[in-house]
Amino acid sequence: MKPTPSPSSAPSLTARELATQPDCWRRAADAAAGAAGLPLPGERVAVTGCGTSWFMAQSYAALREAAGHGETDAFPASGFPAARPYDRVVAITRSGTTTEVLQLLEGLRGRVPTLAVTADPKTPVREAADEVAVLDWADEESVVQTRFATTALAFLRAGLPEGAAAVASAAADAARTVADPLPEAALAADQWTFLGSGWTYGLAQEAALKMREAAGAWTEAYPAMEYRHGPVAIAAPGRVVWAFGALPEGLAAEIERTGAMLAGGGADPMADLIRAQRLAVTVAESRGLDPDAPRNLTRSVVLPH
Repeated sequence: MKPTPSPSSAPSLTARELATQPDCWRRAADAAAGAAGLPLPGERVAVTGCGTSWFMAQSYAALREAAGHGETDAFPASGFPAARPYDRVVAITRSGTTTEVLQLLEGLRGRVPTLAVTADPKTPVREAADEVAVLDWADEESVVQTRFATTALAFLRAGLPEGAAAVASAAADAARTVADPLPEAALAADQWTFLGSGWTYGLAQEAALKMREAAGAWTEAYPAMEYRHGPVAIAAPGRVVWAFGALPEGLAAEIERTGAMLAGGGADPMADLIRAQRLAVTVAESRGLDPDAPRNLTRSVVLPH
């Protein structure tokens, strides 16, 4: 049976927050102009974070390297190779209190210039990083990250060649995707797989995470070229394969032959992520779950000393 949330219920906090992303991205592009601490062309850069922030780090790293600005790696803060030489490290942390991020920045102090991108300036990250970019207008009350993550990516993306124009275009697409009807078959599915290539693989991972966090759903994410190497076995009628950006030649036809629904595309991949966020919220509500307060999660992971 297709999930049908009650039309009389008020939108969740997460739903209201994710709808503000187009304006957040425009502000981020303005903030990036002349911002201190952004990576310079030719620098060898590492980008880090935890959870959602790590996925945004992956997307930015792929964008920067593809733009020819220099070698750029992405690592979870807990697995950062601290002995590896870099010219600059960028940390994405919404709360500014995440233990692994703070420990990493403190360990790099005096050895590598660091930039923290955060939503809250009144946290320990201000002292841990050399430079801090505060995107406080994109902060959230919900535990689930939506607009801060994409706004941090918009800020970093805007600092690349032609990046401000790309963010403006993404914001225009996003203004449409915040209200476009979601495919009914995607809402009624029992399994969702997200695919991406290059910088959009981080977005695919984030879309899958949103579905798991908010809706407790069976979701997976893969690089698009790797999908043929095993994961396509789970494609079937009643399941969804959602692509961020163009698919490799021939893959769309292979997916369609399985009977799975092929979704995504047609907009800037960042804007398409908003549709996936909306899908997560809608499926969660159809299952009687609160998308603002996922099970077993807190706003920030602060570990005991």
